[in-house]
Amino acid sequence: MSRKICVITGTRAEYGLLRWVMQGIKDDPELTLQIIATGMHLSPEFGLTYRDIEQDGFQIDRKVEMLTSSDTSVGIAKSMGLGLIGFADALHELKPDLIVVLGDRFEIFSAVSAALVARIPVAHLHGGELTEGAFDEAIRHSITKMSHLHFVAAKEYRNRVIQLGEQPDRIFLVGGLGIDNIKRLKLLGREELEASLDFELGSKNLLITFHPVTLETATASEQMAELLAALVELTDTQLIFTMPNADTDGRVMIKMVEEFVAQHTNARAYTSLGQLRYLSCVSHVDGVIGNSSSGLAEVPSFRKGTVNIGDRQRGRLRAASVINCDPTRKSIVNALKKMYSKDFQNYLSKDNKIRSGTSCQQPMTLQTYTDPSTNRHAYH
Repeated sequence: MSRKICVITGTRAEYGLLRWVMQGIKDDPELTLQIIATGMHLSPEFGLTYRDIEQDGFQIDRKVEMLTSSDTSVGIAKSMGLGLIGFADALHELKPDLIVVLGDRFEIFSAVSAALVARIPVAHLHGGELTEGAFDEAIRHSITKMSHLHFVAAKEYRNRVIQLGEQPDRIFLVGGLGIDNIKRLKLLGREELEASLDFELGSKNLLITFHPVTLETATASEQMAELLAALVELTDTQLIFTMPNADTDGRVMIKMVEEFVAQHTNARAYTSLGQLRYLSCVSHVDGVIGNSSSGLAEVPSFRKGTVNIGDRQRGRLRAASVINCDPTRKSIVNALKKMYSKDFQNYLSKDNKIRSGTSCQQPMTLQTYTDPSTNRHAYH
C-alpha cells in the first residue's frame, strides 16, 4: 500500500530547497506525493509562485490561504491563526501518512501545529540551526519539538537537535539541500540570464537580498536606508535586488527598494527570481549582499564572496568567504571594499578550503573540493 507523503511549502526559497525531495517522492512507486501550497506562493504581491511549482510538473493538492494584507506583528499573528484553521481542514481531507516541512517560517509553524493535533507524523528538514536575530529561531526549535524525523545539514545542528531532547536514531545528517540545485540545475549562461532578466550585466555586478530582522523593532527601514546609502556609491556596478519576504515590516523595505530602483538605472528589482535565475545570478555576479541564509549556505559553493549584514543570521555556520558587517553604511562600504580587494579575490580563486564549520553533503558528480575537517563537498 502506497504511503501518502504531504510536502508543505510557503515560499519561493523554501520550495527551491524542497524541489528535488518532492521529485524523489513523486518518482518512488511506494510513495504518493501530496502538496499543500500556502503563504507567499498564493500572493499576487509576491509573484504567485505556486505557478512555478506547477510548471515543474507537480500537482498542488490543496491551497491554504493565510496571509493578511498587513505585515505588522498583529497581522502576522492573525495569519498564523488563519493558517492553523486552513491546515486543519486540508490535512483532514488529504489524510497523509507523513508531512514534510522545511525551516522556520510562521506558515510552517501553523501547519505543524495542525499536524500535531491530528496525530500526523512530521519530518522536519534543516532543524537545529541558529538565527539569533529573528524569531524564526524559536519557531524552528518549536517545529523540531513537534516533529518525529529530523534531517539536518551539519553535525553541530544534529547535536543541537539532540540537546533539544530528540532521539539520536531519528536524526539524519544529510547536508544542505541547496547543493542539490547547484548539482542538478543547468544554470543560465550570461546572455540567457540577461534575456531572462531583461537587464544587462556590467563589468561589476552584485546580487542583493535583504530581509527584516524580526526580533528587532523599528530597524527595518533604518537598516535598508543604510544599505541603499552604501549602494548609491556603486555607480559602476549593476545591482540585482530580490524582494524581501512576507515578514514583519517587509512592505516598507519593498517600497524603499522600488523607489531606489526607479531612481537608478543600474538597478533592477525582482519579486521572485526562482531557483534557476537566482543561482544563475550568483554564478555571474561578483558577490551577494544582504542577510539571507543563501549567502551562507549556497553562495560559498560558487567561490563568491558574501557580505552578511547585521544579526539576522547570527549563530549560523558560515564559510571563510562570508564577510560580516554591521548594518551601517560605513561598515557595508568597508565590507564591499574587502570583498573586491585583490587579496580576498585571490583567496577565493585559489584551491582553498572555503567551507568552515561542521557540515556534510553526499558526494557530487561535479568536480568538488572537500574540507577534511568538515567532510563538506562544494563546487570547485
